[in-house]
Amino acid sequence: MKRSKTMELGVGIFMLAGILGLVFLGLQVSGLTFSAPGDTFRLEANFANVGSLKPRARVTMAGVTVGRVTEIELDTEWYDARVVLELDAELEGQLPRDSTAAILTAGLLGEQYIGLSVGADPETLTHGDTIRDTQSAVVLEELIQQFVSNMATN
Repeated sequence: MKRSKTMELGVGIFMLAGILGLVFLGLQVSGLTFSAPGDTFRLEANFANVGSLKPRARVTMAGVTVGRVTEIELDTEWYDARVVLELDAELEGQLPRDSTAAILTAGLLGEQYIGLSVGADPETLTHGDTIRDTQSAVVLEELIQQFVSNMATN
């Protein structure tokens, strides 16, 4: 009898650890983070085409994740996409004003994310500023259409 209680307790602990592990992996894959509100700062960037970029997409510098996309909406003044970025607080006052934001793709058909490239301007970006130099997403369908139309004319 004592052996079955110990066995049941062991199986219960094993199941609980497995469930907690699955929850942890789910949170890591989804990109959901639980950060305090004070440890980020906000930048904006306007793009002519965001492709399939989504909120919570990564923002990287040199391949290292330094933030997330929080909002994507239409700018009705210029009729392009306004993307709001939340970056790590230690970057505030460190990014030159002429830095570049580009929408990149992980792999051939992978997820899209924003890659930041540092400029050389002595003035820096602070909370609420806008990144002026942007490169829109490359849409695979447009590239295929251009290739096919070029092949048809030749």
